[in-house]
Amino acid sequence: MKASRFFIGTLKEAPADAEIVSHKLMVRAGMIRRVAGGIYNYLPVGLRSIRKVEQIVREEMNRAGAIELLMPAVQPAELWQESGRWVKYGPELLRFKDRKQADFVMGPTHEEVVTDIARNQIKSYRQLPVNFYQVQTKFRDEIRPRFGVMRGREFIMKDAYSFDKDVDGLKESYRKMYDAYTRIFTRLGLEFRAVAADNGSIGGSGSHEFHVIADTGEDAIAYCPTSEFAANVEAADALPLVAERAAPTEPMQKVATPGAAKCEAVADMLGIPLERTIKSIVLATDNNADNEGAEPTIWLLLLRGDHDLNEIKVSKQPGLADARFATEAEIVEWFGTPPGYLGPIGTKKPVNVIADSTAANMSDFVVGANDAGYHITGVNWGRDLPEPIVADVRNVKKGDPSPDGKGVLDICRGIEVGHVFQLGTRYSDAMNATFLDETGKPQPMVMGCYGIGITRILGAAIEQNFDDKGIIWPEAIAPFEVVLCPMGYDRSELVREHADRLYGELVAAGIDVILDDRGERPGVMFADWELIGVPHRLVIGERGLKDGKIEYQGRRDAEATLLPAGDAAASVAQKVRAALAR
Repeated sequence: MKASRFFIGTLKEAPADAEIVSHKLMVRAGMIRRVAGGIYNYLPVGLRSIRKVEQIVREEMNRAGAIELLMPAVQPAELWQESGRWVKYGPELLRFKDRKQADFVMGPTHEEVVTDIARNQIKSYRQLPVNFYQVQTKFRDEIRPRFGVMRGREFIMKDAYSFDKDVDGLKESYRKMYDAYTRIFTRLGLEFRAVAADNGSIGGSGSHEFHVIADTGEDAIAYCPTSEFAANVEAADALPLVAERAAPTEPMQKVATPGAAKCEAVADMLGIPLERTIKSIVLATDNNADNEGAEPTIWLLLLRGDHDLNEIKVSKQPGLADARFATEAEIVEWFGTPPGYLGPIGTKKPVNVIADSTAANMSDFVVGANDAGYHITGVNWGRDLPEPIVADVRNVKKGDPSPDGKGVLDICRGIEVGHVFQLGTRYSDAMNATFLDETGKPQPMVMGCYGIGITRILGAAIEQNFDDKGIIWPEAIAPFEVVLCPMGYDRSELVREHADRLYGELVAAGIDVILDDRGERPGVMFADWELIGVPHRLVIGERGLKDGKIEYQGRRDAEATLLPAGDAAASVAQKVRAALAR
């Protein structure tokens, strides 16, 4: 590729709405341009990287035995109504009507469509297992699209769907996809971690997320440095930090704590560790489905003062799937005081008390007195309070024991770029996707689904690989592997001759190279290609050629080195191949 025949749209400044590094650099490097909120044009530089990601994904999906197809972006509402997600999916599902007033959606995912394919095309167990995949544009109507391609509305995704005759088959399909994802992200040259995760709106049982490790990641990952354990904080089991409840040693006493509405303030005022306090969180579940006007059920969740509630875990507790935070009016009605001084002792109306497993083992602790400006000290289960319902409803913290018993947890940040789910029969049951087994009886197909955010990978890779000059691409997804920067290409026959020869040798060696023949000043050329992030640069100048040398600098190198002019192409080709092989 010659730069004079390519489009290079670099900018000196990032737009004002760009908040994170990847968004700023993708715009400045001429990779993307905004069309509307969360919707982008992918310019030639950006598209080249997208195609390289897609190629690696396709190669590994095919290697794992998946079969590519292509499903429509526009989907009929009937399929979503069959699955039950027409209403459940929420406002991110973009709904619209055609000219005949029929309802359609812009597909955020394709479980319904692929299940419809399977139920119409697969009749016998002999056709199973099968795994269909596609690389296709999705649309999710994010309420607040931000961070460029990291949280856009329209994006490119690889989604795959496996169909098996039983759970054992699903586990094998899941393992193959897990292994394929590991190979994909390794080949992409990214530092990543696979973590146990929650299934969210997709449904099903087990799942893993694949995260690119980056300080700017939205997700917190709990992992054990001395074992293989890793999980999204939302899914990591929080073991009790108090192994056994101690006997009471203090009398229960109501004490004044004016202005201390937070556990931290209470601890400071009383001169006790924060770990001696209990945090109260009030939830409500409505009961008016069968009895209009019925009072809600009120739940009081108790956590140690330094712990945070995990709403995902809470939603999985019996009776709390549809829980919401109680209103202030409800809190006053049930507890007699606004938030800040709430506790399980002396409520005005009965409440269901759930204590986190650590809180349930505490003794001589402090709770709100249900009286503004007061708390109760020396509180103990059994003596002062009935035994609570005990459940894991908190986020893990750094230093907590690892759930696998092999060390303690640390926390890092990650950007989710892939997710694999064991769906089971969630969609096949709802949509009657069955096959005939060996005895001729119909059975529901057992499904898995597996997604990779193609365009999000670009943003994640940049968040992990950049400096003050611009992007530092891994070789596998760089828009170009090598850039040739000739000094005075339009003025020096010697420079032009060697640059063209070097370009031809690299092309013949299978290297993705661009020759900057624009005649720009050296500073402009270098700034452009450092911003774009090309991993290898060769500078061809008259002075160096007279000494038989060409200047080489890797994008991560602090200084340039000199290569023999006759060996430069072979030397750089070897560096590229070595990097791709890692």
